Amino acid sequence: MGPTTVTARSYARWVVVLIGVLMAAAMVLLASPTGAHASAEAPDTPGGDQEQTGFYFGGVITFDGEPVEGVTMTIEGNGFEAETVTNAEGKWRLYVPEKEEYVLTVDEDTLPDGVIVDAALLPEGTQPKSGTTASFDVAFGATGTKIINLFLGEGERLTTSFLDQLAERLVSGLNFGLLLALAAVGVSLIFGTTGLTNFAHAEMLTYGAIIALIFANIGLPMWIVIPIVILFGAAFGWVLDAGLWRPLRRRGLGLVQLMIVSIGLSLAIRYTYQFFIGGGTYQLPGAGASRDIRIGPIAVSWIDVLSMGVSIVLLLAVAYWLLRTRIGKATRAISDNPGLAAASGINVDRVIRIVWVLSAALAAVAGVLWAYFRPGIKWDMGVQVLLLIFAAVTLGGLGTAFGALIGSLIVGILVELSTLLGIPPDMKYVGALAVLIIILLVRPQGLLGRKERLG
Repeated sequence: MGPTTVTARSYARWVVVLIGVLMAAAMVLLASPTGAHASAEAPDTPGGDQEQTGFYFGGVITFDGEPVEGVTMTIEGNGFEAETVTNAEGKWRLYVPEKEEYVLTVDEDTLPDGVIVDAALLPEGTQPKSGTTASFDVAFGATGTKIINLFLGEGERLTTSFLDQLAERLVSGLNFGLLLALAAVGVSLIFGTTGLTNFAHAEMLTYGAIIALIFANIGLPMWIVIPIVILFGAAFGWVLDAGLWRPLRRRGLGLVQLMIVSIGLSLAIRYTYQFFIGGGTYQLPGAGASRDIRIGPIAVSWIDVLSMGVSIVLLLAVAYWLLRTRIGKATRAISDNPGLAAASGINVDRVIRIVWVLSAALAAVAGVLWAYFRPGIKWDMGVQVLLLIFAAVTLGGLGTAFGALIGSLIVGILVELSTLLGIPPDMKYVGALAVLIIILLVRPQGLLGRKERLG
Protein backbone atom coordinates (compact mmCIF):
# COMPACT_ATOMS: atom_id res chain seq x y z
CA MET A 1 0.00 0.00 0.00
CA GLY A 2 2.89 2.39 0.83
CA PRO A 3 4.39 2.85 -2.66
CA THR A 4 0.96 2.95 -4.28
CA THR A 5 -0.23 5.68 -1.90
CA VAL A 6 2.89 7.76 -2.45
CA THR A 7 2.51 7.46 -6.22
CA ALA A 8 -1.14 8.52 -6.09
CA ARG A 9 -0.28 11.47 -3.89
CA SER A 10 2.53 12.47 -6.22
CA TYR A 11 0.18 12.40 -9.22
CA ALA A 12 -2.37 14.44 -7.31
CA ARG A 13 0.29 16.98 -6.31
CA TRP A 14 1.51 17.42 -9.88
CA VAL A 15 -2.03 17.79 -11.22
CA VAL A 16 -2.77 20.46 -8.60
CA VAL A 17 0.44 22.28 -9.56
CA LEU A 18 -0.53 22.11 -13.26
CA ILE A 19 -3.99 23.50 -12.50
CA GLY A 20 -2.40 26.36 -10.54
CA VAL A 21 -0.08 27.17 -13.44
CA LEU A 22 -3.02 27.23 -15.85
CA MET A 23 -4.99 29.56 -13.58
CA ALA A 24 -1.98 31.88 -13.34
CA ALA A 25 -1.71 31.79 -17.13
CA ALA A 26 -5.36 32.77 -17.35
CA MET A 27 -4.75 35.79 -15.15
CA VAL A 28 -1.82 36.92 -17.33
CA LEU A 29 -3.68 36.36 -20.61
CA LEU A 30 -6.88 38.05 -19.51
CA ALA A 31 -5.07 41.00 -17.98
CA SER A 32 -3.08 41.71 -21.15
CA PRO A 33 -4.02 44.67 -23.37
CA THR A 34 -5.24 42.30 -26.06
CA GLY A 35 -7.30 40.27 -23.61
CA ALA A 36 -10.93 40.52 -22.73
CA HIS A 37 -10.47 43.66 -20.59
CA ALA A 38 -9.16 45.78 -23.45
CA SER A 39 -11.46 48.68 -24.18
CA ALA A 40 -12.10 50.63 -27.34
CA GLU A 41 -12.44 54.39 -27.55
CA ALA A 42 -16.14 55.18 -27.54
CA PRO A 43 -17.76 57.78 -29.76
CA ASP A 44 -19.14 60.95 -28.23
CA THR A 45 -22.69 59.78 -27.67
CA PRO A 46 -25.28 60.88 -25.14
CA GLY A 47 -25.65 58.99 -21.88
CA GLY A 48 -28.64 60.93 -20.61
CA ASP A 49 -29.32 60.56 -16.91
CA GLN A 50 -28.00 56.99 -16.82
CA GLU A 51 -25.45 55.90 -14.28
CA GLN A 52 -22.22 55.59 -16.24
CA THR A 53 -20.43 52.25 -15.93
CA GLY A 54 -17.57 50.60 -17.76
CA PHE A 55 -19.97 48.73 -20.05
CA TYR A 56 -22.32 50.17 -22.64
CA PHE A 57 -24.02 49.63 -25.98
CA GLY A 58 -24.15 52.55 -28.40
CA GLY A 59 -24.53 53.52 -32.01
CA VAL A 60 -26.27 55.71 -34.57
CA ILE A 61 -29.71 55.38 -36.20
CA THR A 62 -30.04 56.74 -39.75
CA PHE A 63 -32.61 56.73 -42.57
CA ASP A 64 -31.57 57.51 -46.15
CA GLY A 65 -28.20 58.66 -44.82
CA GLU A 66 -29.75 61.15 -42.38
CA PRO A 67 -29.77 60.78 -38.56
CA VAL A 68 -33.13 60.07 -36.93
CA GLU A 69 -33.87 61.95 -33.71
CA GLY A 70 -36.26 60.94 -30.94
CA VAL A 71 -36.12 57.14 -31.35
CA THR A 72 -36.59 55.38 -28.02
CA MET A 73 -34.12 52.57 -27.27
CA THR A 74 -34.44 50.14 -24.35
CA ILE A 75 -32.08 47.50 -22.95
CA GLU A 76 -33.06 44.77 -20.51
CA GLY A 77 -31.74 41.57 -19.03
CA ASN A 78 -30.19 40.11 -15.86
CA GLY A 79 -32.54 42.13 -13.65
CA PHE A 80 -31.62 45.43 -15.32
CA GLU A 81 -33.58 47.76 -17.59
CA ALA A 82 -32.73 51.17 -19.06
CA GLU A 83 -34.05 53.52 -21.72
CA THR A 84 -32.66 56.37 -23.80
CA VAL A 85 -33.60 58.50 -26.84
CA THR A 86 -31.48 59.30 -29.89
CA ASN A 87 -30.22 62.88 -30.06
CA ALA A 88 -30.22 65.26 -33.02
CA GLU A 89 -27.30 63.35 -34.54
CA GLY A 90 -29.14 60.03 -34.23
CA LYS A 91 -26.70 58.85 -31.56
CA TRP A 92 -27.62 56.75 -28.53
CA ARG A 93 -25.86 55.04 -25.64
CA LEU A 94 -27.13 52.60 -23.02
CA TYR A 95 -25.00 51.76 -19.98
CA VAL A 96 -25.34 48.36 -18.31
CA PRO A 97 -23.99 47.19 -14.93
CA GLU A 98 -22.03 44.15 -16.14
CA LYS A 99 -20.79 42.36 -19.21
CA GLU A 100 -23.74 40.06 -19.86
CA GLU A 101 -26.19 39.24 -22.65
CA TYR A 102 -29.10 41.67 -23.06
CA VAL A 103 -32.08 42.34 -25.29
CA LEU A 104 -31.97 45.64 -27.20
CA THR A 105 -35.30 46.95 -28.49
CA VAL A 106 -36.14 49.88 -30.75
CA ASP A 107 -39.56 51.31 -29.90
CA GLU A 108 -41.27 51.01 -33.28
CA ASP A 109 -43.91 53.59 -32.32
CA THR A 110 -41.17 56.23 -32.30
CA LEU A 111 -39.99 55.42 -35.84
CA PRO A 112 -41.29 57.31 -38.89
CA ASP A 113 -44.38 55.76 -40.49
CA GLY A 114 -43.69 52.86 -42.85
CA VAL A 115 -40.09 52.54 -41.67
CA ILE A 116 -38.38 49.57 -40.01
CA VAL A 117 -34.86 48.55 -39.08
CA ASP A 118 -33.26 47.17 -42.25
CA ALA A 119 -32.01 43.68 -41.35
CA ALA A 120 -29.87 43.55 -44.49
CA LEU A 121 -27.71 46.40 -43.17
CA LEU A 122 -27.24 45.22 -39.61
CA PRO A 123 -23.70 44.72 -38.20
CA GLU A 124 -22.26 41.24 -38.56
CA GLY A 125 -23.49 38.90 -35.84
CA THR A 126 -26.61 41.00 -35.11
CA GLN A 127 -29.99 39.72 -36.25
CA PRO A 128 -33.55 40.60 -35.18
CA LYS A 129 -35.19 38.11 -32.87
CA SER A 130 -37.37 35.70 -34.81
CA GLY A 131 -40.60 37.35 -35.91
CA THR A 132 -39.52 40.92 -35.11
CA THR A 133 -37.77 43.76 -36.90
CA ALA A 134 -36.57 45.85 -33.96
CA SER A 135 -35.57 43.57 -31.07
CA PHE A 136 -32.13 41.97 -30.82
CA ASP A 137 -30.08 39.69 -28.58
CA VAL A 138 -26.88 41.63 -27.98
CA ALA A 139 -23.66 40.66 -26.21
CA PHE A 140 -20.24 42.17 -25.73
CA GLY A 141 -17.18 40.95 -27.53
CA ALA A 142 -13.65 41.25 -26.17
CA THR A 143 -14.18 44.82 -24.94
CA GLY A 144 -16.61 46.51 -22.58
CA THR A 145 -18.33 48.40 -25.39
CA LYS A 146 -20.51 47.30 -28.28
CA ILE A 147 -21.33 49.65 -31.16
CA ILE A 148 -24.50 48.77 -33.06
CA ASN A 149 -25.38 51.14 -35.90
CA LEU A 150 -28.95 50.69 -37.11
CA PHE A 151 -30.12 51.67 -40.58
CA LEU A 152 -33.81 52.24 -41.26
CA GLY A 153 -35.58 51.31 -44.47
CA GLU A 154 -39.09 51.13 -45.81
CA GLY A 155 -40.94 47.95 -44.95
CA GLU A 156 -43.67 46.25 -42.95
CA ARG A 157 -43.19 45.64 -39.27
CA LEU A 158 -43.31 42.00 -38.25
CA THR A 159 -45.01 40.45 -35.28
CA THR A 160 -44.46 36.95 -33.98
CA SER A 161 -47.38 34.58 -33.62
CA PHE A 162 -47.73 32.59 -30.42
CA LEU A 163 -47.10 29.30 -32.20
CA ASP A 164 -43.90 30.60 -33.83
CA GLN A 165 -42.64 31.82 -30.47
CA LEU A 166 -43.59 28.49 -28.92
CA ALA A 167 -41.59 26.54 -31.52
CA GLU A 168 -38.51 28.71 -31.08
CA ARG A 169 -38.66 28.54 -27.27
CA LEU A 170 -39.03 24.75 -27.38
CA VAL A 171 -35.81 24.42 -29.38
CA SER A 172 -34.00 26.84 -27.07
CA GLY A 173 -35.33 24.93 -24.06
CA LEU A 174 -34.15 21.65 -25.55
CA ASN A 175 -30.66 23.09 -26.01
CA PHE A 176 -30.63 24.38 -22.42
CA GLY A 177 -32.02 21.11 -21.07
CA LEU A 178 -29.37 19.02 -22.82
CA LEU A 179 -26.48 21.01 -21.36
CA LEU A 180 -28.13 20.86 -17.94
CA ALA A 181 -28.37 17.09 -18.38
CA LEU A 182 -24.60 16.76 -18.78
CA ALA A 183 -24.12 18.28 -15.34
CA ALA A 184 -27.19 16.67 -13.75
CA VAL A 185 -26.20 13.14 -14.80
CA GLY A 186 -22.88 13.64 -13.02
CA VAL A 187 -24.60 14.86 -9.86
CA SER A 188 -26.92 11.86 -10.01
CA LEU A 189 -24.08 9.37 -10.48
CA ILE A 190 -22.18 10.78 -7.51
CA PHE A 191 -25.28 10.77 -5.33
CA GLY A 192 -26.20 7.25 -6.39
CA THR A 193 -22.80 5.76 -5.54
CA THR A 194 -21.82 7.82 -2.48
CA GLY A 195 -25.01 9.47 -1.22
CA LEU A 196 -23.24 12.85 -1.41
CA THR A 197 -25.10 15.99 -2.48
CA ASN A 198 -22.15 17.78 -4.06
CA PHE A 199 -22.53 21.56 -3.94
CA ALA A 200 -19.06 21.92 -5.47
CA HIS A 201 -20.39 20.53 -8.74
CA ALA A 202 -21.08 24.11 -9.83
CA GLU A 203 -17.37 24.88 -9.70
CA MET A 204 -16.68 21.93 -11.99
CA LEU A 205 -18.74 23.72 -14.64
CA THR A 206 -16.84 26.96 -14.13
CA TYR A 207 -13.55 25.07 -14.22
CA GLY A 208 -14.32 23.63 -17.66
CA ALA A 209 -15.23 27.05 -19.03
CA ILE A 210 -12.03 28.63 -17.66
CA ILE A 211 -9.85 25.87 -19.10
CA ALA A 212 -11.54 26.40 -22.48
CA LEU A 213 -10.90 30.14 -22.24
CA ILE A 214 -7.20 29.61 -21.45
CA PHE A 215 -6.58 27.37 -24.43
CA ALA A 216 -8.81 29.42 -26.76
CA ASN A 217 -6.82 32.54 -25.84
CA ILE A 218 -3.59 30.93 -27.01
CA GLY A 219 -5.17 30.34 -30.42
CA LEU A 220 -6.31 26.71 -30.35
CA PRO A 221 -9.55 25.96 -32.27
CA MET A 222 -12.53 24.79 -30.24
CA TRP A 223 -12.55 21.32 -31.81
CA ILE A 224 -9.18 20.80 -30.09
CA VAL A 225 -10.13 22.71 -26.95
CA ILE A 226 -13.16 20.52 -26.14
CA PRO A 227 -11.13 17.26 -25.82
CA ILE A 228 -8.59 19.16 -23.70
CA VAL A 229 -11.41 20.36 -21.45
CA ILE A 230 -12.62 16.77 -21.06
CA LEU A 231 -9.13 15.61 -20.05
CA PHE A 232 -8.60 18.43 -17.57
CA GLY A 233 -12.09 17.96 -16.17
CA ALA A 234 -11.41 14.26 -15.65
CA ALA A 235 -8.11 15.09 -13.93
CA PHE A 236 -9.93 17.56 -11.65
CA GLY A 237 -12.41 14.86 -10.63
CA TRP A 238 -9.56 12.42 -9.96
CA VAL A 239 -7.75 14.97 -7.74
CA LEU A 240 -10.92 15.78 -5.77
CA ASP A 241 -11.67 12.15 -5.02
CA ALA A 242 -8.07 11.08 -4.35
CA GLY A 243 -7.19 14.12 -2.28
CA LEU A 244 -10.42 14.76 -0.38
CA TRP A 245 -13.45 12.53 -0.76
CA ARG A 246 -11.85 9.11 -0.46
CA PRO A 247 -9.94 10.02 2.74
CA LEU A 248 -13.15 11.46 4.22
CA ARG A 249 -15.11 8.33 3.28
CA ARG A 250 -12.48 6.17 4.97
CA ARG A 251 -12.79 8.22 8.13
CA GLY A 252 -16.49 7.37 8.19
CA LEU A 253 -17.90 10.91 7.99
CA GLY A 254 -21.68 11.14 7.75
CA LEU A 255 -23.54 12.46 4.72
CA VAL A 256 -24.45 15.74 6.40
CA GLN A 257 -20.81 16.37 7.28
CA LEU A 258 -19.74 15.56 3.72
CA MET A 259 -22.37 17.92 2.32
CA ILE A 260 -21.09 20.74 4.55
CA VAL A 261 -17.56 20.00 3.34
CA SER A 262 -18.80 20.27 -0.25
CA ILE A 263 -20.33 23.68 0.49
CA GLY A 264 -17.04 24.91 1.97
CA LEU A 265 -15.12 23.47 -0.97
CA SER A 266 -17.47 25.21 -3.37
CA LEU A 267 -16.88 28.59 -1.73
CA ALA A 268 -13.12 28.08 -1.61
CA ILE A 269 -12.83 27.13 -5.28
CA ARG A 270 -15.24 29.84 -6.40
CA TYR A 271 -13.33 32.64 -4.74
CA THR A 272 -10.06 31.18 -6.01
CA TYR A 273 -11.48 31.63 -9.50
CA GLN A 274 -12.36 35.22 -8.69
CA PHE A 275 -8.83 35.87 -7.37
CA PHE A 276 -7.25 34.66 -10.61
CA ILE A 277 -9.65 35.91 -13.31
CA GLY A 278 -11.37 38.81 -11.53
CA GLY A 279 -15.02 39.74 -11.62
CA GLY A 280 -15.32 40.43 -15.35
CA THR A 281 -17.11 38.45 -18.02
CA TYR A 282 -15.13 36.84 -20.83
CA GLN A 283 -16.25 35.42 -24.15
CA LEU A 284 -15.23 32.27 -25.99
CA PRO A 285 -14.61 32.44 -29.77
CA GLY A 286 -17.88 32.51 -31.68
CA ALA A 287 -20.01 33.53 -28.69
CA GLY A 288 -23.09 35.47 -29.73
CA ALA A 289 -23.05 34.04 -33.27
CA SER A 290 -25.97 35.14 -35.42
CA ARG A 291 -28.93 32.81 -35.75
CA ASP A 292 -28.79 32.45 -39.49
CA ILE A 293 -29.88 28.77 -39.70
CA ARG A 294 -33.65 28.76 -40.25
CA ILE A 295 -36.16 25.94 -40.22
CA GLY A 296 -39.58 27.54 -40.59
CA PRO A 297 -40.08 29.93 -37.67
CA ILE A 298 -37.09 28.49 -35.79
CA ALA A 299 -33.79 30.35 -36.01
CA VAL A 300 -30.62 28.90 -34.50
CA SER A 301 -26.91 29.54 -34.77
CA TRP A 302 -24.23 27.03 -35.68
CA ILE A 303 -23.13 27.20 -32.02
CA ASP A 304 -26.60 26.00 -30.96
CA VAL A 305 -26.48 23.10 -33.41
CA LEU A 306 -23.00 22.01 -32.28
CA SER A 307 -23.97 22.39 -28.62
CA MET A 308 -26.96 20.10 -28.99
CA GLY A 309 -24.92 17.65 -31.06
CA VAL A 310 -22.12 17.43 -28.48
CA SER A 311 -24.64 17.00 -25.64
CA ILE A 312 -26.54 14.21 -27.41
CA VAL A 313 -23.35 12.30 -28.32
CA LEU A 314 -22.00 12.46 -24.76
CA LEU A 315 -25.33 11.49 -23.19
CA LEU A 316 -25.66 8.50 -25.53
CA ALA A 317 -22.10 7.48 -24.60
CA VAL A 318 -22.97 7.64 -20.89
CA ALA A 319 -26.12 5.58 -21.47
CA TYR A 320 -24.09 2.93 -23.30
CA TRP A 321 -21.51 2.95 -20.51
CA LEU A 322 -24.17 2.42 -17.85
CA LEU A 323 -26.06 -0.31 -19.66
CA ARG A 324 -23.41 -2.22 -21.60
CA THR A 325 -20.07 -2.02 -19.81
CA ARG A 326 -18.90 -3.92 -16.73
CA ILE A 327 -17.96 -0.73 -14.89
CA GLY A 328 -21.35 0.79 -15.71
CA LYS A 329 -23.17 -2.27 -14.39
CA ALA A 330 -20.96 -2.20 -11.30
CA THR A 331 -21.90 1.46 -10.81
CA ARG A 332 -25.58 0.55 -10.84
CA ALA A 333 -24.95 -2.33 -8.44
CA ILE A 334 -23.15 -0.05 -5.97
CA SER A 335 -26.02 2.41 -6.18
CA ASP A 336 -28.51 -0.32 -5.31
CA ASN A 337 -26.54 -1.89 -2.44
CA PRO A 338 -22.90 -0.91 -1.77
CA GLY A 339 -22.40 -3.62 0.86
CA LEU A 340 -23.68 -6.39 -1.36
CA ALA A 341 -21.67 -5.05 -4.31
CA ALA A 342 -18.47 -5.13 -2.23
CA ALA A 343 -19.26 -8.64 -0.99
CA SER A 344 -19.67 -9.81 -4.59
CA GLY A 345 -16.10 -8.74 -5.42
CA ILE A 346 -16.67 -5.26 -6.87
CA ASN A 347 -13.94 -2.75 -6.01
CA VAL A 348 -16.23 -0.02 -4.67
CA ASP A 349 -13.51 2.62 -4.24
CA ARG A 350 -12.29 2.10 -7.81
CA VAL A 351 -15.79 2.45 -9.26
CA ILE A 352 -16.46 5.59 -7.21
CA ARG A 353 -13.17 7.04 -8.47
CA ILE A 354 -14.28 6.40 -12.07
CA VAL A 355 -17.66 8.00 -11.34
CA TRP A 356 -15.93 11.14 -10.05
CA VAL A 357 -13.71 11.32 -13.11
CA LEU A 358 -16.64 10.86 -15.49
CA SER A 359 -18.89 13.32 -13.65
CA ALA A 360 -16.22 16.03 -13.57
CA ALA A 361 -15.50 15.58 -17.29
CA LEU A 362 -19.19 15.91 -18.16
CA ALA A 363 -19.53 18.97 -15.92
CA ALA A 364 -16.52 20.62 -17.58
CA VAL A 365 -18.08 20.23 -21.04
CA ALA A 366 -21.40 21.51 -19.67
CA GLY A 367 -19.55 24.61 -18.44
CA VAL A 368 -18.26 25.33 -21.94
CA LEU A 369 -21.74 24.91 -23.44
CA TRP A 370 -23.24 27.08 -20.68
CA ALA A 371 -20.68 29.79 -21.50
CA TYR A 372 -21.93 29.76 -25.10
CA PHE A 373 -25.62 29.58 -24.21
CA ARG A 374 -25.45 32.48 -21.79
CA PRO A 375 -22.99 33.66 -23.26
CA GLY A 376 -20.01 34.57 -21.08
CA ILE A 377 -17.58 33.18 -18.51
CA LYS A 378 -17.58 34.51 -14.95
CA TRP A 379 -16.05 33.31 -11.73
CA ASP A 380 -19.49 32.37 -10.34
CA MET A 381 -21.18 31.16 -13.53
CA GLY A 382 -21.65 27.58 -12.30
CA VAL A 383 -23.57 28.48 -9.18
CA GLN A 384 -26.14 30.34 -11.29
CA VAL A 385 -27.50 27.01 -12.57
CA LEU A 386 -26.73 24.83 -9.54
CA LEU A 387 -30.30 24.96 -8.20
CA LEU A 388 -31.65 24.07 -11.64
CA ILE A 389 -29.31 21.08 -11.75
CA PHE A 390 -30.49 19.93 -8.33
CA ALA A 391 -34.09 20.52 -9.42
CA ALA A 392 -33.57 18.35 -12.50
CA VAL A 393 -32.02 15.54 -10.44
CA THR A 394 -34.77 15.65 -7.83
CA LEU A 395 -37.50 15.89 -10.44
CA GLY A 396 -36.22 12.86 -12.32
CA GLY A 397 -35.56 10.84 -9.17
CA LEU A 398 -32.57 11.02 -6.83
CA GLY A 399 -29.71 8.83 -8.01
CA THR A 400 -31.42 7.96 -11.30
CA ALA A 401 -29.18 8.92 -14.22
CA PHE A 402 -31.90 8.63 -16.84
CA GLY A 403 -34.27 10.45 -14.51
CA ALA A 404 -31.74 13.30 -14.36
CA LEU A 405 -31.85 13.48 -18.16
CA ILE A 406 -35.66 13.63 -18.26
CA GLY A 407 -35.74 16.13 -15.39
CA SER A 408 -33.17 18.35 -17.13
CA LEU A 409 -35.15 18.46 -20.36
CA ILE A 410 -38.32 19.38 -18.46
CA VAL A 411 -36.56 22.09 -16.46
CA GLY A 412 -34.80 23.52 -19.53
CA ILE A 413 -37.99 23.72 -21.58
CA LEU A 414 -40.01 25.18 -18.69
CA VAL A 415 -37.39 27.89 -18.10
CA GLU A 416 -37.49 28.96 -21.75
CA LEU A 417 -41.29 28.78 -22.01
CA SER A 418 -41.93 30.66 -18.78
CA THR A 419 -41.64 34.15 -20.25
CA LEU A 420 -44.06 33.12 -23.00
CA LEU A 421 -46.57 32.30 -20.27
CA GLY A 422 -46.33 35.77 -18.72
CA ILE A 423 -43.60 35.15 -16.13
CA PRO A 424 -41.12 38.08 -15.99
CA PRO A 425 -37.68 37.20 -17.42
CA ASP A 426 -36.00 37.74 -14.07
CA MET A 427 -38.29 35.11 -12.49
CA LYS A 428 -38.13 32.46 -15.19
CA TYR A 429 -36.08 30.08 -13.02
CA VAL A 430 -38.74 30.27 -10.30
CA GLY A 431 -41.31 28.61 -12.56
CA ALA A 432 -39.20 25.47 -12.94
CA LEU A 433 -38.69 25.24 -9.18
CA ALA A 434 -42.43 25.69 -8.59
CA VAL A 435 -43.21 22.79 -10.94
CA LEU A 436 -40.61 20.73 -9.05
CA ILE A 437 -42.42 21.34 -5.77
CA ILE A 438 -45.79 20.44 -7.27
CA ILE A 439 -44.52 17.18 -8.78
CA LEU A 440 -42.79 16.17 -5.55
CA LEU A 441 -46.03 16.73 -3.64
CA VAL A 442 -47.69 14.23 -5.96
CA ARG A 443 -44.75 11.85 -6.46
CA PRO A 444 -42.05 12.35 -3.78
CA GLN A 445 -39.61 9.86 -5.35
CA GLY A 446 -39.50 11.83 -8.62
CA LEU A 447 -40.59 10.79 -12.08
CA LEU A 448 -38.31 7.75 -12.45
CA GLY A 449 -37.46 7.19 -8.81
CA ARG A 450 -37.49 3.50 -7.85
CA LYS A 451 -35.39 0.92 -6.05
CA GLU A 452 -32.90 0.65 -8.92
CA ARG A 453 -31.32 4.06 -8.52
CA LEU A 454 -29.17 4.22 -11.61
CA GLY A 455 -30.19 3.42 -15.16
